[in-house]
Amino acid sequence: MKILTVDIGTGTQDIFLYDSRLDIENGFKLVLPSPTIMIHNRIREATRQLQPILLTGVMMGGGPSAWAVEGHLKAGLPVFATPSAARTINDELEKVETLGVRIVSDTEATKLADSTTNIEMRDLDLPAIRSVFGRFGVTLKDLSAVAVAVFDHGDAPPGMSDRQFRFEYLDTLIRSEVTLSRVNPLSAFAFLREDIPSEMTRLKAVVESAQELDCPLIVMDTAPAAILGAYFDPIVTNKNPKIITNVGNFHTLAFRLGEDPNGVGIRIEGLFEHHTGEINLFKLESLLHRLANGTLKNQDVFDDMGHGALMYDSTPLTLGRDAFDVVVTGPRRSMFADKKHKGTLRPYFASPFGDMMLAGNIGMLAAIADVLPELASPILASLTGEGSSSTAPWDI
Repeated sequence: MKILTVDIGTGTQDIFLYDSRLDIENGFKLVLPSPTIMIHNRIREATRQLQPILLTGVMMGGGPSAWAVEGHLKAGLPVFATPSAARTINDELEKVETLGVRIVSDTEATKLADSTTNIEMRDLDLPAIRSVFGRFGVTLKDLSAVAVAVFDHGDAPPGMSDRQFRFEYLDTLIRSEVTLSRVNPLSAFAFLREDIPSEMTRLKAVVESAQELDCPLIVMDTAPAAILGAYFDPIVTNKNPKIITNVGNFHTLAFRLGEDPNGVGIRIEGLFEHHTGEINLFKLESLLHRLANGTLKNQDVFDDMGHGALMYDSTPLTLGRDAFDVVVTGPRRSMFADKKHKGTLRPYFASPFGDMMLAGNIGMLAAIADVLPELASPILASLTGEGSSSTAPWDI
């Protein structure tokens, strides 16, 4: 059984091809520039060449790609965009037009194609992934599933902060019966393509980019995927940490986790989410301590340009007595290793199956076992080590 997993962040896209015949450490993996970085570079090149650009395709991750569009406009160069592509910059197209972007129909875009640099917007580029694997003799035929993780603010109503909208969505999802019934509620952040909430427009755009798939497609939020994946570091599995934090290139999210009252699985006791660029080690440790002792308020984070905080159990916990109280993963986890600004916490750096960059991919595999129970047995056997195989890559 093969499953392709693609974890799309702001800095990188981390790709892992799971094969149930192999130990996970022998699975084929790629860490490549993120789609938004690739688009950013293409737009910057068009700016250098003084070329007008035409954005087509679907909504994708913003940040660097949107900043490059703004830079192109500031250089006095035209930007045309179809409505679906323009929503990468802002869900409200009026605001996109205010920046100077001209929204055009598909018919108009066809006419502009010969006189502009055409840039197709999308998070998931399956043909490119197939091509890379294919050049190394690995085919992506007969996949049992494909899983993709992206960060989605959601389509907030006009006038409502997308940060506020995302946290209201997270609160509703965490309180739902489906989530509360899961042994691991983090898997509730993963959806089959047909079950994606209507307001999660970036998740839906991933589906639009994978119309040719004839196998199940699962999409998941990036940070919960990384948190779930961190559980498969053997140290984390045995220690049951109080807090797991994913320090991403753009967003930092921490979950406070506890035991389910019925003694089966875990439950989400609280969380916060902030922009990584807005915090330092001192601020992050303060947030973690307040998450643990139950005093963290949503407004504390929101007013500091973060997304927010949710508390479901305010029972005070103390961090620092156990070196494994706090577990950290994510590409910016080096914040905790800053020699100039040492913090008070000494967190454990999780590396599931020896590779921190694959935490999100491992988390997606674990979520698939819940979302697609028919695939659960080999996945769980691989993740727990009970399915270790002597099969080597040259034997498949």
